[in-house]
Amino acid sequence: MKVLYLDLNMGAAGDMLAAALVDLLDCKEEFTKRFCAMNIPSVEASIASLSRGGICGKSFSVCVNGVEEDEHCHGHGMHDIGHIVNSLVASDDIKKDILGVYNIIAEAESRVHGVAVDEIHFHEVGMLDAVADIAAVCLAVRMLEADKIIASPIHVGSGQVKCAHGILPVPAPATAEILKGVPIYGGKIRGELCTPTGAALLRYFVSAFGEMPKLSVDKIGYGMGKREFEAVNCVRAILGETEEESVRAMVELRANLDDMTGEDISFATEQIFRAGALDVWTQSIGMKKSRPGIMLCALCEKSLAEAVTRAMFTHTTTLGIREIPCVRHELSRRIETAVSELGTAGKKISCGWGVRKEKLEYEDLATLALKTGKSIAEIRKFFAGVGE
Repeated sequence: MKVLYLDLNMGAAGDMLAAALVDLLDCKEEFTKRFCAMNIPSVEASIASLSRGGICGKSFSVCVNGVEEDEHCHGHGMHDIGHIVNSLVASDDIKKDILGVYNIIAEAESRVHGVAVDEIHFHEVGMLDAVADIAAVCLAVRMLEADKIIASPIHVGSGQVKCAHGILPVPAPATAEILKGVPIYGGKIRGELCTPTGAALLRYFVSAFGEMPKLSVDKIGYGMGKREFEAVNCVRAILGETEEESVRAMVELRANLDDMTGEDISFATEQIFRAGALDVWTQSIGMKKSRPGIMLCALCEKSLAEAVTRAMFTHTTTLGIREIPCVRHELSRRIETAVSELGTAGKKISCGWGVRKEKLEYEDLATLALKTGKSIAEIRKFFAGVGE
């Protein structure tokens, strides 16, 4: 299994993550060509070699109309961001990733400021250089084709940060909101080490936070930050191979419910998924006094158990949640793009335990079915041989 491990001893910003991932690529010229072809309005980006503390790495810089912007300036609404992203010359997968990262930020800002998502203006992250940083990370992740991304606990820094809303504590409120349930820590270094953009990218792409697994290391990349501290300000990205991870320690959370409607349970399920659960399901049960009820269950990484528990208490009527340690036997998974004369669809490939499975993504098949007026069964026939 190809694993990408991110060492976040000095936090993470969008440009640092982009630089570290680009440093891993064999063909940096191909990345530059594809990134420039996106045609992000008024944006010019450059990748440069940089040495700090005896370590050689890469920096990723963006200029908007010839000026290098500050992450804590300017603002665009979510509608503006959607228009910019949808106009990019990029694959649907990359556009989906970029918007997914921005949705994480928008939801966090919405909760912090107490306004609706469509009223959010991205003072911290909404300008074009942030779009470029996020697009660069999304493109590099796709090009690296790692089966799994893992990260260390995140060093967020300490002290205060100046932004459009004034002087705020570190981590900034939006960053703290995004990183709920993710292991973070402060320290002696004064300053903002993890930005909202960096936090959202990590939340979107990283499947687990913890120690580096046993890896046969293939490449190491360093992404240098703009500011200098007493420690080398960089993200270290390590790409390597590990044996297929077949068993993973998990937590199963259970709550019995007898006074919620189906609609309310459906909404709660969505919020529990958003909190980090890998799976959520219900089971009909009999409760005390012979009352019928529902057992709501969620499966998650142990590091996200607190966030998932909080979501279950917030969005259900339960007064108690049982936590059960367990293990999950898994197949390794990756997504490839399948092509037919009708269009493209994602293809999930799962391997391990002596088996290999392929399956076309339902949402993509449904989109093509609606577009062409054909049934999903008919659409599958156009992808014959690439997954059932």
